[in-house]
Amino acid sequence: MPGQSRGAPGAPPALERFNTAPAEDAERALLTCLPSPRWALRLSGHRPYPDLPSLLAASDEAMYDLSPGELAEALAAEALPALPDDTYSAAHTALTAAHTVYETKFGHVFVICLDGVPEEEALDRVLEDIRSRLANDPDEERAVAAEELRRLARGRLVSTLGGAGR
Repeated sequence: MPGQSRGAPGAPPALERFNTAPAEDAERALLTCLPSPRWALRLSGHRPYPDLPSLLAASDEAMYDLSPGELAEALAAEALPALPDDTYSAAHTALTAAHTVYETKFGHVFVICLDGVPEEEALDRVLEDIRSRLANDPDEERAVAAEELRRLARGRLVSTLGGAGR
């Protein structure tokens, strides 16, 4: 944009590289954070960002503007939550049943942001949340899933850009 600098002095090196990268490279990096072409294109197109909080705010805004179809596309590309090794084998039956019921009811994978949840509490949190969210109607759950996906994208952006400014 005219009149904008290429980033604030002292911006983290990863953010500066992101700000100055060719658009297709920036979009490719963004797609690793959230598999939404429109979201990635929008964030890439509004560079440069003076700092990570500005990028995260733009990410949130772009996430809120996704259409139901774009949200469904992003949800379809999500994987199961990352849990400690052996968790899925140790609690395989309960998790498989819960995920199957959830996916049947809502038509997409269960997403949850586990940032800040201690590893030893992750399984309990996933099981608790999936059971609780199964009580939602599809519209309520779409809003909850969108919020979880927004939080996942923020965490991935922070991780991708070096973890500064979280």
